[in-house]
Amino acid sequence: MGFLDNSGDIILDAVLTDAGRFRMAKGDGSFKIKKFALGDDEINYGIYNKNHPSGSAYYGLQILQTPIFEAFTNNTATMNSRLMTIANPRLMYLPILKYNNVQADTADAPGLGGFLVGVDSNTEKSKDAATAKGFGGATGFIRGYSKDGNYIRIDQGLDTTDRSSVNVLVSTLVENDYLIQIDNRLGNIVSASPGGTGQAGTSATPSYIDDDNIASYFFSAIRGSQFVVDNGGTSNIINSLAQVLAGPRGTTVLFSIGASIGLTTNDYLFDQLGSTDAGGSWNPTSQTIKYLDSIVKVTGLSTGYRIDIPIRFVKTPT
Repeated sequence: MGFLDNSGDIILDAVLTDAGRFRMAKGDGSFKIKKFALGDDEINYGIYNKNHPSGSAYYGLQILQTPIFEAFTNNTATMNSRLMTIANPRLMYLPILKYNNVQADTADAPGLGGFLVGVDSNTEKSKDAATAKGFGGATGFIRGYSKDGNYIRIDQGLDTTDRSSVNVLVSTLVENDYLIQIDNRLGNIVSASPGGTGQAGTSATPSYIDDDNIASYFFSAIRGSQFVVDNGGTSNIINSLAQVLAGPRGTTVLFSIGASIGLTTNDYLFDQLGSTDAGGSWNPTSQTIKYLDSIVKVTGLSTGYRIDIPIRFVKTPT
């Protein structure tokens, strides 16, 4: 949705989301707009100039004159920064989502800043004869075929030393509901086994898959999801593991990634969309590896805060 200023007339340009169009297309009268979101993706608040020579009326003028996006339908690119209403005027800090990579089973791949996902059993077992290193034991490697081992962990809370981590995060700031999005052609969301239990994860069912093949998964701590757990107490298994937030903590999102059948059984998507690598910091096998890069998006539905996780699907030669 966007506001267009044409010769003094303010025009509201709006488009429905994929879910909205799907419901409207039913034609059964059940379509009603109950929720909407506002965003400020266009705005750079860093250009606010409190030292403007013309006075306070000009401090934020450049921000107010920023051109606004017109509405567009690509839901993978729109509404990255959603606005929220805060009732507490004394609130000094907002919670964030932070990738926890300080544990051995949640660390990212060297030189990648994300995760490697093996798509078949051959890739999971592969290693270089000279160094005995391989993807099976590599840092940041997710077993997308076996669905066990390493996983992804995202912590939510305040990352400031001004508030002690032993303090309880205010309930209105605790993120209980999350949206995880992934390219359904490449993989799916799988439950994790925190603490190195080694148990195989269970594939979750997407809430819907849009026309761009992006699968959306909704998880809630309130409904007892194994994907969203409390990180603010002192007796749960998550609290006993390594932490990355300096201040009070809310919830933690835990998940792994399973490889799609398309990537497991053939090389078509690797050949069409991917590339190859003959050995590097992220490839300890010294083999020519086929790989395909993607992004997994994790969004907190209360605050709208989002974190993007780079994912590299990899396949070794048979």
